[in-house]
Amino acid sequence: MTSIPRALNRATEILSDHSDTPRLDAELLMSAALGIGRDRLLLDTPRGEAPAQFDGFVERRAAGEPVAYITGQRAFWTVDLEVGPGALIPRPDSETLIAAAVEHFAGSFGPARILDLGTGPGTLLLAALDEWPTATGLGIDASADALSYARRNAGRLGMAERADLRIGDWASGVDERFDLILCNPPYVAAAAETGPGVADFEPHEALFAGADGLDDYRRLAPEVGRLLAPGGLAAIEIGFDQGDSAAVLFRQQGLAPTLALDLAGRPRALLIRG
Repeated sequence: MTSIPRALNRATEILSDHSDTPRLDAELLMSAALGIGRDRLLLDTPRGEAPAQFDGFVERRAAGEPVAYITGQRAFWTVDLEVGPGALIPRPDSETLIAAAVEHFAGSFGPARILDLGTGPGTLLLAALDEWPTATGLGIDASADALSYARRNAGRLGMAERADLRIGDWASGVDERFDLILCNPPYVAAAAETGPGVADFEPHEALFAGADGLDDYRRLAPEVGRLLAPGGLAAIEIGFDQGDSAAVLFRQQGLAPTLALDLAGRPRALLIRG
């Protein structure tokens, strides 16, 4: 028998060789094994022995599998999302896009129509719909697996009637204008290194975008102008070193992108105003 505190300490030691956040990982895995939130684990740790499945969770994490795939969920902005193999795991950096939209629409009724290109498990679209409860939106993704998560998330969050989720090739076939366009496209260069476990577990089609990481921006840039409503905002995520190279592609289309920085002060999104 191993008590929960002792199991957490042991897991932290094991994961210290495999993760930059071993204690946090151990707490999230324990919370999932117990079926409780991490806040309860920290504030009111249950007594008794650690659940049997906890050791298996730790083994999977030590092998590089992302915590979100093991627990099956990830928090993003104000929503909790179901995630798993085949869907890109939401990152805190992507919240930069939602924060920029909140600032843009401050003092107004907010966007009525929202478009999320490459919606994955519904990350940006559902966060935006939660922020603006009267809005409706369209989420498009090329992956049927990713859309299956998005549909379940929309249903669980009570947004199924407001979120139209479609399989598609970026904006092909979309002919309306939107007040808010959100997009986190693949932007990793083919030969670039990724964080531990990322390329081994997450879908490559959601990560990599050609030799320079700009292939999908080349496809998106000609579409934004026709899709963005007057007074609207397009927020498009970029790699921290792509502020200039990606922006050029949008300027060539007559657009005037500005940069939004993430919490670490790094370039994280191009903002285009209608």
